[in-house]
Amino acid sequence: MPSYPSADVTPVAAHSPALPGPRAGTPLAGRMFAALHDRKLVYNACWEDPALDRQALGLGPGDHVLVITSGGCNALDYLLAGAGRVTAVDVNPRQNALLELKAAGVRRLSHAEFFELFGAGRSVRAREMYRDALRADLSPFAQRYWDGYIDAFAGRGWRNSFYYRGTSGFLAKGLMLFLRRFQGLGPHLEELLAAPTLAQQRHIYESRLRDKLWSAARLASQPLALNLAGVPPEQRREIAEEYAGGTAQLVHDGFDAIFGRLPIADNYFWRAYITGSYTATCCPEYLKAANFPRLRDALPRLDVRTTTVTGFLTEARPRPDVSKFVLLDHMDWMGWRDQPALAEEWQAILDAARPGARVIYRSAGLRTRYLDPVRVVHEGRTRRLTDLLHRHPELAARLHEQDRVHTYGSFHIADLP
Repeated sequence: MPSYPSADVTPVAAHSPALPGPRAGTPLAGRMFAALHDRKLVYNACWEDPALDRQALGLGPGDHVLVITSGGCNALDYLLAGAGRVTAVDVNPRQNALLELKAAGVRRLSHAEFFELFGAGRSVRAREMYRDALRADLSPFAQRYWDGYIDAFAGRGWRNSFYYRGTSGFLAKGLMLFLRRFQGLGPHLEELLAAPTLAQQRHIYESRLRDKLWSAARLASQPLALNLAGVPPEQRREIAEEYAGGTAQLVHDGFDAIFGRLPIADNYFWRAYITGSYTATCCPEYLKAANFPRLRDALPRLDVRTTTVTGFLTEARPRPDVSKFVLLDHMDWMGWRDQPALAEEWQAILDAARPGARVIYRSAGLRTRYLDPVRVVHEGRTRRLTDLLHRHPELAARLHEQDRVHTYGSFHIADLP
């Protein structure tokens, strides 16, 4: 039996206030989405490429980063990139429980054990590692959650990898079964992943996969599939209004970029969803053996909170003094449904931000028109938010072309006053 370090390090700070439920009058599609997201782990990994974020943010030891937790991968990446402090917030406490489990694994496990869980996505010793090494480092909610869900790492059943768990993992496994069993694409997908050059990869994709992936694109664009993937009705509406061909075309255009234009050799996002695991050379930075000691040393600079962006910025004491904001795509979720909450969030960002702070965010659409009506108070005057943001569209567009995930319509970089 392995010998684990004693649990004498303070766990990642985790705060879990009561969160509001869906508002009365929410349409059925929104209620279905809320029902999934209020009760489930949705994202088993981040689907935002941190290589873009590193270039957009230029992180250093003086930076305090506020990021929405999601799968927790990128919060750990920002620590490795040199951020002085990282605060991860999410309204779904299960997402924070996942980041807590990863942090506990970095502190308590060897790299080989840690990679079994989060690299291979499965381990016959998962329950033993959890019981003997990880559980004591978790917050009460995370303990309760993983007490009942740690077998997601056991490698059993038809979803035999953690990366096929959660609602997004359920969708990924379903799509892979469809492509492998009903479309017969399994050998071609394996050949694609093993292609030694981009030219050979492109040939395999264009000659053997591209046309048949249209079926997967159409299947993935159905409302239930999009709910499982974490795409709410508001985002679907935005895609339909702004992207020619709608969601199915967006997905298929993403396939063209992912498999036809960008090297698959280091695309750990799609490798995990195709195979259910990473490899030692194709994985997030937080999983690489060379980074493991440095990540362990950096963990005291991580804070995890179950709340909204607005809640953290207005309630934290002392004032957060954030220099970099990573807002993912969550403004798509609220932009068309709750403009007052969006304005409140931006007011909180302006009030708590360090002068000249940088904000990055993604959108399913090509534009973020829901920001146009937002008004905020700055230096005693009510101003249009868009007049205060100094955008960097050329840099954002260049980085977006390099995105290994390619499930978003646009990427945005802006500096605050």
